[in-house]
Amino acid sequence: MSTILEVEALSKEFPVRRGLLQRQRGSVRAVDRVSLRLEEGECFALVGESGSGKTTLARSIIRLVEPSSGSVRFRGRELLELSPRELRRQRRDFQMIFQDPYGSLNPRMTVRKIVAEPIEVHRLIPRAEIPGRLRELLGLVGMPEDALDRYPHEFSGGQRQRIGIARALATEPSLLLADEPVSALDVSVQAQIINLLVDLQRRLGLTLLLIAHDLAVVEQIADRVAVMYLGRLVEVGNASEIFARPRHPYTVSLLSAVPVPDPTSGRQRILLPGEPPSPMDPPSGCAFHPRCPIVRQRCSTDEPALEERAGWPVGCHYPDEMSAPLIG
Repeated sequence: MSTILEVEALSKEFPVRRGLLQRQRGSVRAVDRVSLRLEEGECFALVGESGSGKTTLARSIIRLVEPSSGSVRFRGRELLELSPRELRRQRRDFQMIFQDPYGSLNPRMTVRKIVAEPIEVHRLIPRAEIPGRLRELLGLVGMPEDALDRYPHEFSGGQRQRIGIARALATEPSLLLADEPVSALDVSVQAQIINLLVDLQRRLGLTLLLIAHDLAVVEQIADRVAVMYLGRLVEVGNASEIFARPRHPYTVSLLSAVPVPDPTSGRQRILLPGEPPSPMDPPSGCAFHPRCPIVRQRCSTDEPALEERAGWPVGCHYPDEMSAPLIG
């Protein structure tokens, strides 16, 4: 299996402006020195609470927002060094599925125009072949052909997300970045969209970067998982291993909230105190220490490195100390 995407020490800072003159009064580091690697054909899930930096990381990877520093290599090519014209050509190889299936579709355009737009922008096929390609794309996502001449408001949330997926597939990308693709949908529809993504990944040989906070969804689809907290990765590894025995206290707390159908499993719900710290004023040492159930003095002064600890990378001074109660 070959590496399709390599991210090294990627950071993104946003200026903080205050006062009538909107002068800069500091900055917020939404993504803090993140490094990760995606292998071709895998589903890599990025999980964490709202505000942890997941979406900003994904947008920085494909330069929907410009990173402040770091490196992003797609098939060995450095994306951060590309000119706007070069980046536009490269973008046909990676596409994004957005969280809001209605807000991401132009309400003034028919489905025909929405799905055809990336084909026309990148001049992928002769114009005469576009109608047939549109029918093929709608068929891939389970939509009828008569949807082409209708508008987004005429569809349900799940159908709109299918249209968004069809648009993302129009350029025949190698990499899909799915930003909370089912969080805005009814529970009854979520499983259908997840099953669709799994089917498309296998049939088309896609690599999928899935952003999610619902770990029940992640467990169904992901090959590997990275857990993000306050802009930093705290644990990265195979999904089956992390779900079986998480090693970072934050991962343990997230997984403890996943419903388990077996009442004898012994799983204990772990409620973290307070809210995540503000990225404008991050805590010293380990960013998680103000909420950590096993915090020690060292945690408030020394930032733990994301290092391999008997299996996979974990950013904690005391891994394993609270994983046993979760497994039960």
